[in-house]
Amino acid sequence: MSDLEIRAFEQKDVSDVLALMRGLAVFEGYIDDFRVTEADLVEHGLGPSPRFGVFVAVLAGKVIGIAVHYQIPWTFDLKPVVVLKELFVAEEARGIGAGEALFHRLTAYARDIGASKVAWTVLDGNEPAMRFYDRQGGVPDTLWKPWFVRIS
Repeated sequence: MSDLEIRAFEQKDVSDVLALMRGLAVFEGYIDDFRVTEADLVEHGLGPSPRFGVFVAVLAGKVIGIAVHYQIPWTFDLKPVVVLKELFVAEEARGIGAGEALFHRLTAYARDIGASKVAWTVLDGNEPAMRFYDRQGGVPDTLWKPWFVRIS
C-alpha cells in the first residue's frame, strides 16, 4: 500500500503506541499485569539512552501497527541480535500489509547494524502468527525451549 509509512516512533506517537501495546496485552491475556505508561515509553524509548525501539506503521496519519524491538549487544559471534518483542497491527487495519512492512523494516534495521539474526517468540497456539512468520522466512527454534523464573 503506497500510503503506508513505516518509521521510528516519535513523541507524538506515544499514546497510539501504548494503545496498541495494550491491545496486544488483551489479545495475549496479560492485560491485568500490564504496567507500561506513556512516561515509560518516553523515558525508556525516546530518552538519551533508549532501551528499546519501536517502528510504527502509519496510514492516513494514524498509527495502525507497531514493531517493538531491542538488541542483545553480542553473543558467540560478536554480532548483535535484534529481538522482536511485539509485532501488532490494529484489528481494523489487518490484511493491508502493515505487519509485513513492519517486519521488513525491522530486518533491514538488523542488516544495517550488522546483526546476525532477528529473534522472537510466538504465543503457543497462535497459528495465524506462525503462518505469518513462515511467509517472512522465519523458522521455529528446534534447539532451544524458553524458560523463565518469576522474580516478583
